[in-house]
Amino acid sequence: MSITADFHMHSSHSGDGNTPMEEMIRQALNTGLTHLCFTEHQDFDYPASPDLPPDYFLLDTDAYRQELISVQEQYKDQIQVGFGVELGLQPHLTTKLQQYVKSWPFDFIIASSHVCNGQDPYYPAFYKGRPQQDAYREYFASILETIRTFQDFDVYGHLDYIVRYGPDKDQNYTYEPYADILDEILRLLIQQGKGLEINTGGLRCGLRETNPCLSILKRYRRLGGEIITAGSDAHTPEDIGYAFRQAEELLKAAGFSHYTTFHNRKPLFHRL
Repeated sequence: MSITADFHMHSSHSGDGNTPMEEMIRQALNTGLTHLCFTEHQDFDYPASPDLPPDYFLLDTDAYRQELISVQEQYKDQIQVGFGVELGLQPHLTTKLQQYVKSWPFDFIIASSHVCNGQDPYYPAFYKGRPQQDAYREYFASILETIRTFQDFDVYGHLDYIVRYGPDKDQNYTYEPYADILDEILRLLIQQGKGLEINTGGLRCGLRETNPCLSILKRYRRLGGEIITAGSDAHTPEDIGYAFRQAEELLKAAGFSHYTTFHNRKPLFHRL
């Protein structure tokens, strides 16, 4: 396996994670990884939900940072452990996100869209009463709106995340019906010097392909995109490095000869 860096994972510092950092690191070593980056959730203004506490996706960054420093020192001769965050983007949060990012010495920042116009597409209510394609287009349009105003991140995470939770998931999903919006997103990311990730988490959710799908990866590469990180989106140890052999083959099929890691917000390229 050529990909030995998992740059999307969550520990007990994320609201939806329960596994201590050290346990995640030990499993990463068992999996043969040489690099990993914790990317704990930070979703300001996540909409109220009856099944979640109000601060579920708010990160105690100080506590996270302190433990990270400890495990970095403990495992420094065995694996490189990065200080990352997964920021939940919404257009009205631009100033708050800019202030937050400047307050911490992150190695790596994933921008993600978990909320679209006040709703999380994880829930069925987002799709109710309209064609699935309309819901998907609204989601992609919200991403484009957000990245026009906020650019202090390194890669956009699971770009077509919405297909994990649509009524038909990705069974009838292809790039072409959304090509106009997706091409705008990809061109803007490339113009801004930002990358994408290939996220294998969707495969665990029953998808046919990774997030984003192969056709988007090909299009990004064809447009000149070069920065591509690999992430399992692991919240438990057994999911670390999930389907990375498949991810490697998909990246090669998309035209990549490398994948990317980050240190001090600077991209480093590794041959596949």
